[in-house]
Amino acid sequence: MSASSVADAERHEAPLTLDEPAPKVLSFWDQSAFWANLGVSLFAFSGAYTVLAPNTEGAAQISIAAGILAMIIGTIVGGLMLGLAAVPGAKTGKPAMVLLRGLFGAKLSYLPTVLNIAQLIGWGTFELIVIGSAAEELFGGGPRWLYVVIAGVLTTVLTIWPLGSVRMLRRFVTVGVVIALIWFYIQFFRAGIPDLTTNPGPEGDGPFGVDWNLFWIATDAALAVSISWVPVAADYTRHSRSSATAFGAASGAYAVTQIIAYVLGLFALALATGSGTYGPFLQVTLGALFFFILVFREADQSFANVYSTAVSIQNLVPRVDRRILSIGLGTLITVLALLLNMENYFGFLGLIGSVFVPLLGVLVADFFLRAKGDWNTAEDAPPRWGMVFAWLAGLSVYQLINPGDAGVWTEFWVNVQERLHFTKQAWMSASLLSFLAAAVVAWLVGRVATLRKSA
Repeated sequence: MSASSVADAERHEAPLTLDEPAPKVLSFWDQSAFWANLGVSLFAFSGAYTVLAPNTEGAAQISIAAGILAMIIGTIVGGLMLGLAAVPGAKTGKPAMVLLRGLFGAKLSYLPTVLNIAQLIGWGTFELIVIGSAAEELFGGGPRWLYVVIAGVLTTVLTIWPLGSVRMLRRFVTVGVVIALIWFYIQFFRAGIPDLTTNPGPEGDGPFGVDWNLFWIATDAALAVSISWVPVAADYTRHSRSSATAFGAASGAYAVTQIIAYVLGLFALALATGSGTYGPFLQVTLGALFFFILVFREADQSFANVYSTAVSIQNLVPRVDRRILSIGLGTLITVLALLLNMENYFGFLGLIGSVFVPLLGVLVADFFLRAKGDWNTAEDAPPRWGMVFAWLAGLSVYQLINPGDAGVWTEFWVNVQERLHFTKQAWMSASLLSFLAAAVVAWLVGRVATLRKSA
């Protein structure tokens, strides 16, 4: 490659520090391919059961038909939230955690930044665990540690050239993923899908599942997967050529493919006969070949997590080279994936949703309704305690409705429920109500601040 070609590639790549401007080089199709690939995850297959069993008892509680409906609603709402989170990055050219300087102030933005770093390291670790488990089933055993290490190395390499990796997904990977999904749908329908109105679990002998009161908890479980990308959306859409393409690609492409993947995962669950999590995929004609495509491209999930972790850390230390951070983080999640398991997956999802759904509500209300271009992302941006209060208000609403499964944290909120004599109703969605509560409080706080300035 000539010197001029190298220089041109560098100009079209993500900046190394926050001091450098973000190039606006990603088209609608680049971004659509990126979000579409993130929507197709092995989590959708291995995690499908969490939609059917949205509790801690381990037995399925709603039918596959109810699970599909909950998943569709949760994914559409989550996709719209993802689209809203994508717009500020495109408008300002700033990554997600730097945007929070304008919302909370520079120093106060460190709290959600640290939480985001923690959850992204968790997601990146989980992704490598899933890849290792899937590869183990795909190849009929073998050294699981080797699969994890290979996935970790591939993940780290992708993070060094993040925008180049996004464009590569559009050109090469997406086509293979689409073909693989179509193939598995055809094969599953040929195998004959069982009655979707009955519960596949040990207690599932009634139409549409055992307990419809858990429907909105199941919806929140599906929504939580979409929400996990909300606090990183701007890391990629800051490179979008327009805010409209950022919103359309994030909300549309992601929602469509996640629905397709989750429905496929639920069908696989219905066909499972004790042959392992991914058994139904491997048992069909050419299943191993097409499943290999899905396992290979799962590295784009861990890549996105590691790159966004590095960019989030830069909100704390703006002038550290993201490549150094990426290599260190890639090593860290690889080690963690070799040591940890997936037992606390659902509790992890619920805790993430309770933190970032109301945070998005505050951001949407303040950025779209108050800011109107006035968004201070400087390193000395003043604190805005009112927005922190709005965030905590939304967080409290979420926890009152759905305390989740997070040990001492859950016990605390159960005690609060008892003290307030609060009983969750079947129609209550923790995600939707906490988002609305946080947005309303943030709007009120912003309105009061505006009136004081004009007085």
